[in-house]
Amino acid sequence: MTLESRFAGTWYPGTRREIQAMTNAWEEKFSRDKAAPEGCPNILILPHAGWAYSGSIAWQAVRRIRGAKFTRVVVLAPSHRAWIENRLVAPEGDAFTTPLGEIKVDRDWIDRLALRAPVARSDKVHLAEHAAQIEFPLLQVALADGFTVAPLVMGSFGADQMAMCARALARLMDDRTLLVISSDFTHYGTDFSYAPYGTEGGEDVRRRVAQVDAEAVSFIVKRDAEAFAASVSQTGATICGRIPIELALRALPEKASIAQIAYATSGDQDHDFTRFVCYMAGAGRAEWAGEANAVLDAASRQFLLRLARESMECAVTGRKLPRERLAEAPAATRAKMGAFVTLNDAATGALRGCIGEILPMRPLVDAVAARAVDSALHDPRFSPVTERELKGLRVEVSALTPPKPVASWRDIVLGRDGMTLEKNGAFAVFLPQVAPEQGWDLPTTLSYLSRKAGLPADAWREGTMFTTFQAEVFHE
Repeated sequence: MTLESRFAGTWYPGTRREIQAMTNAWEEKFSRDKAAPEGCPNILILPHAGWAYSGSIAWQAVRRIRGAKFTRVVVLAPSHRAWIENRLVAPEGDAFTTPLGEIKVDRDWIDRLALRAPVARSDKVHLAEHAAQIEFPLLQVALADGFTVAPLVMGSFGADQMAMCARALARLMDDRTLLVISSDFTHYGTDFSYAPYGTEGGEDVRRRVAQVDAEAVSFIVKRDAEAFAASVSQTGATICGRIPIELALRALPEKASIAQIAYATSGDQDHDFTRFVCYMAGAGRAEWAGEANAVLDAASRQFLLRLARESMECAVTGRKLPRERLAEAPAATRAKMGAFVTLNDAATGALRGCIGEILPMRPLVDAVAARAVDSALHDPRFSPVTERELKGLRVEVSALTPPKPVASWRDIVLGRDGMTLEKNGAFAVFLPQVAPEQGWDLPTTLSYLSRKAGLPADAWREGTMFTTFQAEVFHE
């Protein structure tokens, strides 16, 4: 399904010619800007008001990426019309269209994110939300064809879920990906419930509001998420994209840099400062580590997925897995590792089977082949998979690091760690993706883990031993 922009012709021009004329005028105006930072940024902070108000501000940052070879753009945007809690909301559709053409949604990247962070999917949310869509035609002008988009709309977060999403984002960013943070800055006026400097307007009000924004921007430049959040809370600054900004700051690697490129307000045109909105454009660069530390390359992952499916299908249909299949295993899959194989209904996402082994007792390839059969036929929670069901199942493999004991449940990091709980002979395990899939915080996760072990929900609070492990998770 392709989602057609509802904002063309209103929030930004409705035809290709008008878009090109407006961006060409901006480019001519700012082409002599000597303050442009050297090098191509891979982080942009862009306003999202109508182009008549904030477009020229956004362009001063966007023009820095003209002709860049990004293959993917991740857009972090606030929700203005839907209540969203502890979730990133991605589109269900396959593409967006603007007067400049179609942009494919990077569903594979979103699927990988959903294995590490709480992700919901809603075309309804995205069709109604301007904060992501307003950036699309700007990106199309700057990057031309050849990029996909992964727009993520968000509301409020608990601390655990915010940290989980930041870690997931950091892990999936790479040098081919542009990160766009969509945010306007302070909204001033009684109808924004923010008018601490009175309602008479005037240049002094603008100056004082700009100082509030400048404090927030100073912490963005320092990449200090805690100080940024504290500043917004203390000043009451009505920065609508404060959550996307905080999330991005928490995801940034240590040596990232961000600079302010431009700042203006909607009141600068008519000098009416009784009610106005502020806009900041920024640009920066980060050297993302991405999944460089992964043990398994793409070929090894694909081999294991094919092996898991073939092992399952052979077992269900009463055939034997050809012996030469294991002999074809890539070298990386022969290392001893724990593994889980998870089967989900491809249409609904419902669990259909999941069995594994935590300890590295045998080569990963052998563990995956065996546990694929067990997940299909021997999970005591489900009846055996039937031949008729095979095509409707999605296979997921989790390759595990060895478990390590932790001193306290407080040492468990959601979104990164799988965990085991042991108490009075009772035992239970959760894979790292369980909490992100459910959107749980740590106490909620541990309560469900306790119940899975057959213990009271609060049994994890004392007298319990925990281990943690990490996983490379991949699916069909």
